[in-house]
Amino acid sequence: MEPQKLIAMNTKEIRERKKLTLDAAAKLTGVSRSMLAQIEKGDVNPTVSVLWKLANGYKVSFTSLVDNHAEPELLIRAGDIPPLREDGGKYINYPAFPFQGERPFETYRIEIRPGGFLSARPHLAGAEEYVTVFAGKAEICAGGEAFLLNEGDSLRFRADSEHSYRNAGEGTVWMSMIIFYAK
Repeated sequence: MEPQKLIAMNTKEIRERKKLTLDAAAKLTGVSRSMLAQIEKGDVNPTVSVLWKLANGYKVSFTSLVDNHAEPELLIRAGDIPPLREDGGKYINYPAFPFQGERPFETYRIEIRPGGFLSARPHLAGAEEYVTVFAGKAEICAGGEAFLLNEGDSLRFRADSEHSYRNAGEGTVWMSMIIFYAK
């Protein structure tokens, strides 16, 4: 299914399951009523930042908005993952394994092209991120500190406060990210 339509279906299903009107959902998420309506109709392709606002406002995992719950897979081919683009296409998120109730984590493959940057909103209380850089040089700001990660470096940090990612080198950054949700 096309990512935009999948996000539309999941967003509407979550809002209706929580018995929220569009107005109530807008107040809860910080996303305007008109934008929510457009997302639910599949008329717009929301940015990663907007999806995080929805996930945090609805208190659900990010991947619950982008995952095709009807097709559980064990093997996921790189070309089968619809990318989520931010910062004019310089920050690209490839969601791999979605959050599931019995597995309180989700995984992503992240590509940050030269000059790429993403400022992330806080995730759910107690959330932690585990990041490993496989290529390039990334700066991650979290908890009031800036961490410079080179190829092979890993970082764990609390993700329930504002944090950011920046390509700090000249080549493309490739990294993996696991978001763990404490119970």
